[in-house]
Amino acid sequence: MTKEQSNITFEEAMEKLERIVGRLEDGEVPLEESINLYKEGMELSKWCHDKLKTAEEQLTLIMKDDALKPFSIEEEE
Repeated sequence: MTKEQSNITFEEAMEKLERIVGRLEDGEVPLEESINLYKEGMELSKWCHDKLKTAEEQLTLIMKDDALKPFSIEEEE
C-alpha cells in the first residue's frame, strides 16, 4: 500500500475497492490496467482485512476487561 493509500479511512478504502471490482467486472479494462487494478485491489483487501482484525482484537480486549470488573449497583439513600 502506498503512503497516500495508508492515510485513507477504512470506509474510503472499501469504496475504492468496490470501484476497482466494478471496473474489473465490467470487462472493458485493457489487460495491463486490469493487472494493476487487481494488484491494487488485493493490497486494499489485505489492508481492510488487517484493519478489521485489529478492531476485532481491540473489541475482544475491551469485552474481557469489562467482564473482569465487578458489577455492583449502588443504591441512593
